[in-house]
Amino acid sequence: MHHRRIERRTVLRGLGATLALPWLESMVSVPARASTVPTSGPPLRVAFMYVPNGMHMPAWTPSAEGRDFQLTPILNEIGFRERMLVLSGLTLDGARPHGDGGGDHARAVASFLTGAHPKKTDGANILNGPSVDQVAAEKIGHLTRLPSLELGTESSSQAGNCDSGYSCVYTSNVSWRTATSPVAKEMDPSLVFDRLFSQATAPLTPEQRAQRDKHRHSILDLVQSDANALHRALGANDRRKLDEYLYAVRDVEQRMKNADKLQNQDVDTADFSRPEGVPREYDKHVQLMLDMMVLAFQTDSTRIATFMYANAGSNRSYREIEVGDGHHDLSHHGKNADKQSGIQKINMFHARLCHYFLRRLSTIREGDGNLLDNCLIVYGSAISDGDRHNHDDLPIVLLGGGCGTVTSGRHIRYPNETPLTNLYVSLLERLKIPVDKFSDSTGPLAGLS
Repeated sequence: MHHRRIERRTVLRGLGATLALPWLESMVSVPARASTVPTSGPPLRVAFMYVPNGMHMPAWTPSAEGRDFQLTPILNEIGFRERMLVLSGLTLDGARPHGDGGGDHARAVASFLTGAHPKKTDGANILNGPSVDQVAAEKIGHLTRLPSLELGTESSSQAGNCDSGYSCVYTSNVSWRTATSPVAKEMDPSLVFDRLFSQATAPLTPEQRAQRDKHRHSILDLVQSDANALHRALGANDRRKLDEYLYAVRDVEQRMKNADKLQNQDVDTADFSRPEGVPREYDKHVQLMLDMMVLAFQTDSTRIATFMYANAGSNRSYREIEVGDGHHDLSHHGKNADKQSGIQKINMFHARLCHYFLRRLSTIREGDGNLLDNCLIVYGSAISDGDRHNHDDLPIVLLGGGCGTVTSGRHIRYPNETPLTNLYVSLLERLKIPVDKFSDSTGPLAGLS
């Protein structure tokens, strides 16, 4: 019984709920386990994490190249040096003005994953380009329950003028299904949890969710019978993995339930663009959203995800780290040392939250390694120095093992004007989606393996 094959799409079921399973050894056939060359294994997952307003580059860029590079203050907060590829010299030409004047923040977000130059518009006739995550979702999304997952902390606008004549659509959406169809992100951890684990054919209303939650404390209460039966059928390693997974699900539920929530009457300008009902504390909000991404990857509910720390030009303050001035205001530092210090503190704070995500991935055993080994995560911004609004020599780091397809622990400097989109061609290749060209790419990015 311990060697019984379990179908990859097996789920635990209960009234109004489904609980997808993590990757288990039992999901690989006995002949494959006995073979020296496995015929199947954990899939590759790819995530994109966007930081607004650029980076304090002196605290980001290592001085040495190759394996001898030293972690800078910001990169040190990300950690996981041996799972890190620092990629310097990459350029995003689509985010440049090209005669359109101001609007670098809007162009940066809209172009980050598309490589396109968004059309300046008041909200009508928007025109950008398909993003790399959606190109991947179109090709491999049928393999998972959710083709892709789009997450963030601030609202996705669909109209309005937000940046020098650019529509708010551009400033708040990093993911684009087509040139005219942005993919709105989800900001509420509880709604993402429902999307991952509810059997409902349509999103539950607040009243339905309240009624459901009144009669149970955890989704595990609904699937306990199935979980017990599966537990008895698994080998020791898989039983341990299942127990760890169920514990993680319950922990996330409890933290969502116990978090202090933002209310309508809150007027703190630091949180004006975050919706009612999300965790009041920004770091707790981000951590829960990243937990959702971990669960989605762990259960192979999706293999493609995006996360925005905040929208383009976000001016929220970070009083939790004693930075009272707005993020965007600080980014226009004019070489003022105090403002540069504030930007660096914010960059390091975001980096610590990335470390949280990586650590969670690294603790989940999968195959012969861990979940981080089977991920590739692009972390960075489409602006380098926020004061200059430049889009060359971008702060980009590639994290994770990529199922053994990258050689990490290095700093690579590319020639000036190397397109960022070359990296995306390389990511698509590793997802087994070969493309001759993506946006303004000139080929795959050399030196990753």
